[in-house]
Amino acid sequence: MILQIEHVQITIPKGAEEAGRAFYCGVLGLPEITKPESLKGRGGFWVQVGYRELHIGTEDGFDRYSTKSHIAYRVDDLAHWREVITQAGLTIEEQIPLPGRERFEFRDPFGNRIELVQPN
Repeated sequence: MILQIEHVQITIPKGAEEAGRAFYCGVLGLPEITKPESLKGRGGFWVQVGYRELHIGTEDGFDRYSTKSHIAYRVDDLAHWREVITQAGLTIEEQIPLPGRERFEFRDPFGNRIELVQPN
């Protein structure tokens, strides 16, 4: 039986860890957590998202803009996040309305697709 999601991994370009931390820890405010010593040599970093982990690895040769794959984060104030994302210079993409939730999407500075969702 699958019980829950343990973690999710996305990738950013090799060598972009500081820019990744600036966005994920700075703009989004996600706390960095210690990556196991045995994996530190692979690059990247990990952050905490609620009770789950987001592993941000490094990978070159991949067009992140060409995929529909994404992470959706539940938020408590979508209007606040709309302002944060706009102030960060990122483009908000409005999405087809879904019953019971408001949402929008954007791409992180590396092209990863992100959806922010607020139940209504």
